[in-house]
Amino acid sequence: MTQPNVLILRAPGTNCDQETGFAFEKAGAKVAYHHINQLIESPSLISDSQILCLPGGFSYGDDIAAGRILASQFQSKLSDVIHDFHSASKLTLGICNGFQILIKTGFLLAETDEGLPATLTWNDSGRFIDRWVHLKADSSVCAFLKDSDSMYLPIAHAEGKFVPRSEAVLSDLQAGHQLALTYASGNGSAQVDNFNGSTADVAGVCDPTGRIFGLMPHPERFIDRTQHPHWTRLELPEEGDGLAIFRNAVEYFA
Repeated sequence: MTQPNVLILRAPGTNCDQETGFAFEKAGAKVAYHHINQLIESPSLISDSQILCLPGGFSYGDDIAAGRILASQFQSKLSDVIHDFHSASKLTLGICNGFQILIKTGFLLAETDEGLPATLTWNDSGRFIDRWVHLKADSSVCAFLKDSDSMYLPIAHAEGKFVPRSEAVLSDLQAGHQLALTYASGNGSAQVDNFNGSTADVAGVCDPTGRIFGLMPHPERFIDRTQHPHWTRLELPEEGDGLAIFRNAVEYFA
């Protein structure tokens, strides 16, 4: 396969679906957009896709908690469909709100007798954060981060603080190279760009296979040099750092 099909799933409140689709198309994929109700009514819509993407936004207004309502729909009506999709060696990407959904469904980090291994909760500041951050990537396992070591991407969230259930959970995730993306320092500063207070500076997590990846930063918002906040003052590559995530997903099926 040279051109994988991407299913971008949206719900009321999703607002990054078109930008994310454009990024996938720029990377060489074919994109289809479907509302959650369409997938619930016709689960076979996902069968021809190789990549499932849950984009950013505020699904159902983030009522109750960020991503909670859409996560509940997944668990109650699409659990078998999503597990079958993953079992077929396909890829799943969750960006910001999509990451929150993947965490709260247990599809990214499987639930145990003690409950979910981790959650994403309110930023330490207690308010919405919109910043650009430096990131360090661990490409050991995650298919989306192949050959990546660092990135500079924007964040925009109120509930992006990663909190593991215990130190043991954190240690296991670290040992398995599942803490695939972490906030880092940049521009000669010793200050890590961890503006939400995430434990261990976690910005993105993958499952043990590396084929399910959730991250709080928005790679779709930096795929071209002109999207960089200082693009008129710096010598920059034509492609933004975020495009690598989408290209790696596409090339996974080449």
